[in-house]
Amino acid sequence: MAAFFYIRHMEELEYTESLFDKLADRLPAQYSEKGCEEITKAWRFVHDLIGQQTFSSGESILRHSLEVTSIIVDEIGLESDTVVAALLHNVNYAKLETRATIDQIRTLFGPTVSMLLEGMAKINSLGTDTVELHSENFRMLLLALAGDVRVIILKIADRLQVMRNFDRYPTPNLLNVAIETQHLYAPLAHRLGLYKINSELQDLYLKFVKRDSWQEIVNNLKETEQERANFVAEFVKPIEEKLRQRGFNFDMKARTKSIFSIWNKMQKQKVSFDEVYDLFAIRVILESDSKNEKADCWTVYSIITDEYQTNPERMRDWITIPKSNGYESLHTTVMGPRKKWVEVQIRTRRMDEVAEKGVAAHWKYKGGKGAGELDQWLTGIREILENPEVNVVDFIDEFKKNVYSDEIFVFTPRGDLRKLPSGATLLDFAYDIHSDIGDKCVGGKVNDRKVTIRQRLKNGDTISIETSNNQRPKTDWLDFVVTSKAKNRIKASLNEAQKREATNGKEMLSRKFKNWKMELSDETMRKLLKHYSFKTAAELYIAVSTGKIDTLDIKSVLKDDEKQNVKSRLEEILPAESVRDLPIDSGDDYLIIDNNISNVIYKLAPCCNPVFGDEIFGFVTIKDGIKIHRVTCPNAPQMVERFPYRIIKTKWRNTASKGSFLTTLHITGTDTLGIVSEISHVIAKDFGVQMRAINVESERGEFKGVLKVLVNSLDHLDFLMHKLKNIKGILSVTRGEA
Repeated sequence: MAAFFYIRHMEELEYTESLFDKLADRLPAQYSEKGCEEITKAWRFVHDLIGQQTFSSGESILRHSLEVTSIIVDEIGLESDTVVAALLHNVNYAKLETRATIDQIRTLFGPTVSMLLEGMAKINSLGTDTVELHSENFRMLLLALAGDVRVIILKIADRLQVMRNFDRYPTPNLLNVAIETQHLYAPLAHRLGLYKINSELQDLYLKFVKRDSWQEIVNNLKETEQERANFVAEFVKPIEEKLRQRGFNFDMKARTKSIFSIWNKMQKQKVSFDEVYDLFAIRVILESDSKNEKADCWTVYSIITDEYQTNPERMRDWITIPKSNGYESLHTTVMGPRKKWVEVQIRTRRMDEVAEKGVAAHWKYKGGKGAGELDQWLTGIREILENPEVNVVDFIDEFKKNVYSDEIFVFTPRGDLRKLPSGATLLDFAYDIHSDIGDKCVGGKVNDRKVTIRQRLKNGDTISIETSNNQRPKTDWLDFVVTSKAKNRIKASLNEAQKREATNGKEMLSRKFKNWKMELSDETMRKLLKHYSFKTAAELYIAVSTGKIDTLDIKSVLKDDEKQNVKSRLEEILPAESVRDLPIDSGDDYLIIDNNISNVIYKLAPCCNPVFGDEIFGFVTIKDGIKIHRVTCPNAPQMVERFPYRIIKTKWRNTASKGSFLTTLHITGTDTLGIVSEISHVIAKDFGVQMRAINVESERGEFKGVLKVLVNSLDHLDFLMHKLKNIKGILSVTRGEA
């Protein structure tokens, strides 16, 4: 048996050595002589250090390192330092017989390689293969990632190799690894412009988490492969002819949508595979000089849209202003043969390489300077994550949302370009400029037109911000901002404000309890929290500070068992001498209201104008005594909910004397000659009712009138309304609230 494993390991080692030999043959085409020498030196070092050792799954560590390196070289195309780091990224693996030190790596391969390996070591030390999505480890992981861009790319390549080999090697935490890949590494690959790798990671996630769905789509794609090929041939034929006539050197190919994208569209749109119409896109790749790239792409666009009808709403111009990850391309959707919509992507060879290899291609075309904007983006992630108030799950959701969203490009008044996600508002722009400007933003101008903080921005807008030192972030701002920076700053500001309110509310409540000669004990606090359905004392303190809960209501809750009568409750709120002579029915515990309203301590509420006979209640105010409201008053629900301890049961005193009560009537009808005079005659002559005001508006043969009249009871009012309804031409008579 030992001999068998020895032979097997030797075969694995020979196979791995042959893999490196093939890789070495490809290196001179991409790297300098010195770069190739460093890569070969790294291979010899890792080969001698690791040899035949394996992971616990049985996979050769050396083979894993080499396959990750091949991804970096062939599929991403990073510079030689990163290739060296890819070969060496397991030299510190905990279970190796002999491990290399960072100092050793720095001496042999330089500071850049050692820095990249330290970044990888940080991530690997977190044990992220078993991390749960809500864990604090996610924050630590992303903080580690938000350093050099190449560390991220190395980790993405490492994860891609692991996912590709799930079928070959047993992985005990397969589901966790797949979910983490979908939530973190696939979005990161997308953000870095590694679209092909992003698609493959998503496809592999689907393969291992929802295998039946994955297999069904794979089978459907195979069955329809010939049909798609025939359609593509028919579509490209006239375009190829015209491009050759114009002297273009080009390639045209069809790119089938990824399995995950097809599945995702089927889920979102609730359609079958046959109903997904955009299964593929046609890509035109031009050989073009750098100075003619844009002009050539637009010429090809013109040729294609002359041949096929275009959909202007699906036009995407990422040539004039590229995406922040460097992506450049012209996208248009046209009506092809058989009335089928087809997406066409137009780009040059350089643009295609950037699109395929993302930020890595910048090292080739810009000498390593092209990742500047991505470094700024990653620095922004670090700033957000270093805020201890940030909820990691919320951040991950926002991270994915922003990573996959389209971008818009707007300008400051000085002409500086700002990139924001599609749907961003003026307030998002303010926070993008500076957190303090966002906190104090009250509005602004878009293209010299005044707008509110909620204004959605569009490509090309020029924006200026107006601020006020009195402005503070509001909770409802979270409902319309879309950027992570804005949301997290607003949440942090609101938390600071709530802490201040809680401190103030605690002081207010402590003073009140001292005045009441009561103790604010733990038992008292538990009773209050249960009554108001709060989880923490801070929530109660904030409600007291902001006036949502009156301290008198708290006192009434604590004294609930005493069942205070109307008089004792009134004496707590109003001066004792003003309550002394109030008519209170001690048997029913009601405040008795005389229909002549002779007592100055209570008044009829003007919001609903009660009339003798209406069902009523009293509401105790601080400055204006007791206001009498109708039970149907539109303000009644709010008063009962917010100030139940101020509500007093009230009823009318039965008496033979008559009083006068102001009420409002709304009348509609046909605008005929003399109808207003008829209304006035019925009111004044037939009933002797006092009319205080009349207002009539006429439009297109109809009139609307508002009458204010004095009546002596509800029965009297009902009789008057009945008579008015009988006037010829009157359509409706209703009682108003005020």
